Amino acid sequence: MFQLQKKEGCARRGVFETTHGIIQTPFFMNVGTAAAIKGGISSIDLIDLKCQVELCNTYHLHLRPGDQVIRQMGGLHSFMNWHKPILTDSSGFQVFSLAKLRRIKEEGVYFQSHIDGRRIFMGPEESMQIQSNLGSTIAMAFDECVENPAPLEYVQNSCARTTRWLARCQKEMQRLNCLEGTINPKQTLFGINQGGTFDAIRTSHMKEIAQLDLDGYAIGGLAVGEPTEVMYHIIEEVEPYMPANKPRYLMGVGTPSNIIEGVARGIDMFDCVMPSRNARHGTIFTWDGILHITNAAYETDSQPLDPACDCPVCRSFSRAYVRHLFKAKEQLGGRLAVSHNLYFYNTLMEKIRDALDARTFAQFRREYSERLAQRI
Repeated sequence: MFQLQKKEGCARRGVFETTHGIIQTPFFMNVGTAAAIKGGISSIDLIDLKCQVELCNTYHLHLRPGDQVIRQMGGLHSFMNWHKPILTDSSGFQVFSLAKLRRIKEEGVYFQSHIDGRRIFMGPEESMQIQSNLGSTIAMAFDECVENPAPLEYVQNSCARTTRWLARCQKEMQRLNCLEGTINPKQTLFGINQGGTFDAIRTSHMKEIAQLDLDGYAIGGLAVGEPTEVMYHIIEEVEPYMPANKPRYLMGVGTPSNIIEGVARGIDMFDCVMPSRNARHGTIFTWDGILHITNAAYETDSQPLDPACDCPVCRSFSRAYVRHLFKAKEQLGGRLAVSHNLYFYNTLMEKIRDALDARTFAQFRREYSERLAQRI
C-alpha cells in the first residue's frame, strides 16, 4: 500500500495506494468535519483546490445525520460526492474535548452529546462500526487523548488502555470487513501513538503498537497547547520507532511552518482546521507570510491576495474586493478566503514533494519555514 521512494535526511517522499485512489506523500488533508468544508466549499470545488484527501469526523457524523443514514445513502463517498480518499477520525479527541460528563471505563466511554445532552456510549467496537457504516478509506483507532500536561501515572494507565482498545479496534475491523454488505471491505486502520510529553512513554507505546502491523501510524495528543519545540522534540523521539514502510500521520497540525518542520522530521500526513477556520476570520496565508485582509491597508489594494498564487481566487479578485466582502459581512468573502487558503496548503505540499524529488528540500526548508510564519 505504501511505497517509500526517496529520503532526504528524515524527510520522506512516497506513494500511498488506497482503494479510493493513489495519494502522493507528504500530503495535507482538508478538514470537512461534518462531510463539508466550513466556508461553503463543496466536494466539486476541492478538485480545483488540489485536494487529495478529505477528513471527516466520526463523532459529528454519528450525531448528525447519523451513520446509519449515511450507510443507507451508500456511504460517505456517495453522500458527499467525493470519490477520492477519505479519512475518518475515530472520535477519541472529540469525546474528550466536547462531550459533557464523560466517564472512561475499560469497555469505552460514556458521555453526553454536546448538541442535545443525550447519553451515548462509544468504545472501540462502536467506533469501528460507525466508521464502517461511513465507508471511509482510512479509519482511525479509538483512543484517549490526554491533556498536556497530565500526571505521569495517569498517562501510563491511559496508554495501556489505548493499546488494549487498539487491539479491539483491529479485531472488530477485521470482522466488519468480512461481512456481506460492508460498504468498504478494504477499509484500512491506523493506530495512534499517545503518551503526553513523556519521552519514555511515547517511545515505549510506539514500539508496542508497531507490533500490531497496522496500515499506518499516527502521533496524537500534540498541538494541544504544549510549546512548539516540545512537539518537535516528541516527534524526534518517536520517529525512529515508527515503521518505515507505513504512512506516518501527525494529527491536528498545523501551520505551514509546522508542516515543513514535521516533514523534516519524517511525517507524511497532516490535517488541521487552521486554513479554513482562519480564512473565515480574514487571515490569509501567502508565500511571503500571513496577512489579515480586513486591515485598512488593503482598502484600495488592486493586487490579488497573493501575487505568487495562481488559485482561482487570486486569478479573479483583488485584495480590495475581498476586504470589502468581509466588511460588508458577505458570505462570499469567507468562501473566497477559504478557497485560497486550502489551495495554498495543497500547493505547499506539492512544492515540498517537488523539492524532495529534486533533493532540494533542505534548501526549501531554509527559505520558507520561517518566512511563511511571519506577519505581513
